[in-house]
Amino acid sequence: MTEIDPRTTALVLIDLMERIVALPLAPRSGDEVVRTAEELARSFRKSGGTVAVVRTERPGPAEQPPGSGLLAGFAEEGDVVVVKRSLGAFHGTELDARLRERGVRTLVLGGIVTNLGVESTARAAADHGYGLIFVEDAMSALTAEEHRGSVTLDMPRLGTVVRAGDLRFPA
Repeated sequence: MTEIDPRTTALVLIDLMERIVALPLAPRSGDEVVRTAEELARSFRKSGGTVAVVRTERPGPAEQPPGSGLLAGFAEEGDVVVVKRSLGAFHGTELDARLRERGVRTLVLGGIVTNLGVESTARAAADHGYGLIFVEDAMSALTAEEHRGSVTLDMPRLGTVVRAGDLRFPA
């Protein structure tokens, strides 16, 4: 079990957008990732923790492709909402400043795609000095092999890999 201090920990969810959730993903579907992410977000909010939701916009075009917004109802009032224009959620955004103003020191990461947006965000977070926890069953990739590579080779070097059921909040 991994105990979470909600005063200093934020859940950061990457690219839970209609067009990305609908991609053919593995080892789990986008809908499975969303269900786990929603449960995590409820737990964080209930405990008083920070929830940050990140979506991507393609730089350049005047109009984004259909399905580029966050899933309907996913972000709630009080959440940190960030729009990124690169793979990771830190470059060119206010994510670091918004987390630091809340006293966040540890990030719990999930989202789509494991080896791209999630891992890129994690690498930058490590460079910014955050502790990292990866929720393996709150992520998926374009292939199961890419997902496995990230969660077994790269992410353990950056932080701790857990399943959603392994996270505990103080009573």
